Amino acid sequence: MALYVNDLEAARGFFVTYLGATPNRLYHNPVTDFRSYFLSFEGSGTRLEIMTRPGMEDRPKPFARTGYAHVAFSLGSAQAVDELTARLKADGYEVISGPRTTGDGYYESCVIALEGNQIELTV
Repeated sequence: MALYVNDLEAARGFFVTYLGATPNRLYHNPVTDFRSYFLSFEGSGTRLEIMTRPGMEDRPKPFARTGYAHVAFSLGSAQAVDELTARLKADGYEVISGPRTTGDGYYESCVIALEGNQIELTV
């Protein structure tokens, strides 16, 4: 997965601080001023690329829209979902749902983070 952001360092800090990501070294293309990090998540084999470049359009991200809705992270337990959700809320992030068990049986919460993008925390 890849995610464009306006503030690359703030996005890197979010994933490192709250989700335990390990970033690689900053990549910078001096011709286009494109910059990115690949973030790895221990034990999952999953990597997320966060990227930025000058002149990007930053449109509003309403809750109900077409396109990608959120990025989900499995935390391994309901307790971990509860704890991280509480921590994010205490740090000023908007919790828009949960923690709760959904109608289809998933335990999750959703938080607005990273420039208006949704992050789902699940077991």
